[in-house]
Amino acid sequence: MAAYVIFDVDIRDMVRYQEYMKGVKPAVEEAGGKYLARGGAHKVYEGDWMPRRIVLFEFPSVEAFESFYNGPLYRGLKPIRDACSSARLVSVEGIG
Repeated sequence: MAAYVIFDVDIRDMVRYQEYMKGVKPAVEEAGGKYLARGGAHKVYEGDWMPRRIVLFEFPSVEAFESFYNGPLYRGLKPIRDACSSARLVSVEGIG
């Protein structure tokens, strides 16, 4: 069953964040993931959520996402992301 992953990212240093983005795309693809939205315009319709930058991924399964997130490629990139941004992250299983 597909898994959808939503990042709400607050970027503090765009130059450094771009370094992270160059490395993360191949890592996502290696785990079978793909970008569905990446920093496009967004609008809040209800609630007090004030997202900064939304990134939406689709992975073949929660296990595929977790292999990406806990894998050596991403573990090497996450410190770069953490140094230049902060994020909220959630995954949800699709309807199967």
